[in-house]
Amino acid sequence: MINSPPPRFHEWMMPANNAAVPSGGEVAGVDQTFEQTRPRRGSEEIDAFLRGVIKTGASDLHLKAGQSPRLRIGGRLRKVDQEAAPSEEFEARVLSLLSDEERQTLLREGSVDMAYDLGGEARFRVNVYQQETGLSLAARLVPREIPSFDQLNLPPIIARTADMTRGLVLVAGTTGSGKSSTIAALLERINRTRHDHIVTIEDPIEFLYECKDSLVDQREVGINVPSFDLALRALLREDPDVVLIGEMRDAETFRAALQAADTGHLVFTTVHASNAAQSISRLINMFPLDEQPMIRQSLVLSLKAVISQMLLPSCAEGIERVPAVEILISTPIVRKLISEGEEDELGDVIRSGEEGMLGYAECLVDLCNKGMIDREVALHAAPNKEMFQRLLMGIKTSGVHYFGG
Repeated sequence: MINSPPPRFHEWMMPANNAAVPSGGEVAGVDQTFEQTRPRRGSEEIDAFLRGVIKTGASDLHLKAGQSPRLRIGGRLRKVDQEAAPSEEFEARVLSLLSDEERQTLLREGSVDMAYDLGGEARFRVNVYQQETGLSLAARLVPREIPSFDQLNLPPIIARTADMTRGLVLVAGTTGSGKSSTIAALLERINRTRHDHIVTIEDPIEFLYECKDSLVDQREVGINVPSFDLALRALLREDPDVVLIGEMRDAETFRAALQAADTGHLVFTTVHASNAAQSISRLINMFPLDEQPMIRQSLVLSLKAVISQMLLPSCAEGIERVPAVEILISTPIVRKLISEGEEDELGDVIRSGEEGMLGYAECLVDLCNKGMIDREVALHAAPNKEMFQRLLMGIKTSGVHYFGG
């Protein structure tokens, strides 16, 4: 697929099966103020580019003033055979997607997020941002169908976190590591198996849930509620059982997540970090030094699990990318290490395999043995290459248990 000729722009202009493209006009009987707040559509050119993402099996689209478009296919960027639009024309198209408030956010903060609905064909998470030579746009395709654990090739132990009834579950990883898909699979499992009230606070909303056994309410910051602060302030009055807070972006957001977990709710959230230990340190370091001991104790009481993951190119037929995961379960030793500020020791506890914990090296070896990824890919991704190579040769490495002094 990677070596095939790049797609041409004109091949994307016709909708699938020659279906008519829905217009972006007004809808009779719908309050126009509310209509303007829904995920929007833009020019035919932007829509055509987004259809290209669907037709080529890409995950992301990148548009930049003065540059040809690029698609991410199988984890790699490919240039599209299309002449770049002049900067003024390109920026006018991009700005046409934004409301007045979003333009002000872009001007003030340098970037703005939004959901984009392609006339029922697909949904995208879009980020418009300023860079040195002008505006750029990054769009990620959000599947209509919420993926299952099997479809995501996730270890079975991850599903156990959806059976918890209270506490905090962190899903960690870098941008594009599949965090949103993993959380969506967890929430959909709860939606199908429990009679709970699920409330999500997102910026923007990505996966859309249909109420099944559970009641699901989704609130998008900037559309359904003006700010994260207001959404979090009202959260506990909405009688949730399960909460998704889209991202840990600051101390106050994390404080609200801890409060919800402390008061008997199951809270899922994401953090930009490469492993479990870094996730915990990063969250604690959001707070001033004098507050950190109290936050540590609250985290000790609330934390249930940390799922860290990265997406790797797969060599298995029909699978483009597969997640490698590290799983930390809150055990007495884990809680002791967090309480004493010894997060650096958590890697040894994870490698012990206690309570089903899983390290990156063990997961990478398993993926290699199952024929899901090449050894070279696994070696490049392994945080500890020497340990990975020993495990691949069948040399067992026992985790060093920490019991304190």
